[in-house]
Amino acid sequence: MLSALAVAAGVGLARSADDHGRPDPVLAVAAELRCPACQGESVADSRSPIAAAMRQVVTDQVAQGRDRDEIRRWFVQRYGADVLTDPPARGVRLLLWGVPLLALLGGGWAARRTLRPGAARARPAAPWRPDARGARRVWRVASVGVVALVASVAVVADRLDPPARPAPADPVAVALQLAHDLETQNRYDAAAQMYQEALRDRPDDGIRLRLAFALLRAGDGVGAQRTAREVLAREPDSPDGLLVLGLAQRNSRSAEAEQTLRRFLAVAPAHPAAAEIKRLLAAGQSTGR
Repeated sequence: MLSALAVAAGVGLARSADDHGRPDPVLAVAAELRCPACQGESVADSRSPIAAAMRQVVTDQVAQGRDRDEIRRWFVQRYGADVLTDPPARGVRLLLWGVPLLALLGGGWAARRTLRPGAARARPAAPWRPDARGARRVWRVASVGVVALVASVAVVADRLDPPARPAPADPVAVALQLAHDLETQNRYDAAAQMYQEALRDRPDDGIRLRLAFALLRAGDGVGAQRTAREVLAREPDSPDGLLVLGLAQRNSRSAEAEQTLRRFLAVAPAHPAAAEIKRLLAAGQSTGR
């Protein structure tokens, strides 16, 4: 009867929730993702640029027809289970789920075998078999024992595997991965914003170069030149720094572009982009540019 009441209550709550309309699927998934740049906030609640980019990813995937579980798996594959606000239980704390379930299954089976109507009449009497009053007494004691067992497991699991707040995913790693994903979608402005977020937490010339290339592809030649010059000020012979600076100068029709690109070829003749740069320089000479 208790089980039936619980099921009925659950159905009633579900119908009551449906009466208020379906929740926004984007916000529902975003609420299950942890904002890497915030403390204790979900992606749905955070106003950080990283959270905004993650919400946009969720929006794109919902528009593509992916369901909640597929989107959650996509984020977990890239950032680990700690990106979820409710990461799966691990270690000894799994006992908190396993022991009550096993106790209920075993108790239900034993109750069915012992207390079902006609069970006593169907079997021959035995000196160890309790009568109906004794059976109820036994089940009271057994119920108290199950509760004590579950409580003991909770205490032991809490001591052996103390609950710790899952550490959020590395915000720099998340920002870089988001930037890469945005670049594959040709959304270079958004990718550049993610690289800038990563630079705030980890000033690194490798990230600056990726930012410079994203700015160049987004059409911000001034920003690309400025970022490339920051790298070249510390490493004058940086091949990628010279490459992005020369391309940005070429797009702005600067007279320094050819000199920068030729210096790039002298520094890194085996660079993967060297053949294309040679072709561009040759084409420029033939057209007088």
